[in-house]
Amino acid sequence: MGKVYERIEPRLRTFIEEQPVFFVASAPLAGDGHVNVSPKGRSGTLAVLDDLTVAYLDFGGSHAETVAHLRENGRITLMWCAFTGPPKVLRVHGRGEPVFRDDPRWPDLIRHFAEVDGPGARSIVLVHATMVSDSCGFAVPFMDYREERTQHAEHFGRKSEQEFAAYCARKPYNGTSIDGLPAIPLPLPDRTA
Repeated sequence: MGKVYERIEPRLRTFIEEQPVFFVASAPLAGDGHVNVSPKGRSGTLAVLDDLTVAYLDFGGSHAETVAHLRENGRITLMWCAFTGPPKVLRVHGRGEPVFRDDPRWPDLIRHFAEVDGPGARSIVLVHATMVSDSCGFAVPFMDYREERTQHAEHFGRKSEQEFAAYCARKPYNGTSIDGLPAIPLPLPDRTA
């Protein structure tokens, strides 16, 4: 049976940290806007900062829907599913904010992602939990984890900061969302030291 928690308790934190993939959901305020759900996975890209705060590294890609939605309204939900072991689905509902590369908080936050940091990092998404809940997960299938995909890290690892900035600038849905909302600031800000 599902339960609501006041915070990310230690056993929930352990569950979060053990999952190789999570999902992020956000939406614009407009009723006809596009709801977005994104899978996230690369090892080392998620950090539980405290019992009410989670952060993940937002890498370059073809879209920036989550960032745009957060800039507009801040609503976000993160979800983890147990694909092994006891069935569980865990959600952190909250208020999110993108921390861009020129934000004074960047140097302190990026340290949580030192093993995976690189030129492809365009923002850090901070999520302040307003509700933490779980549910049974009985319908989630068992799935075996094989290994990390390396293409994303390799692709962006070959780019210099200037090449990555040019990549973001030429993608039609990095500076604005598919609904026309402001997303990643372009030109891409330089990273604070």
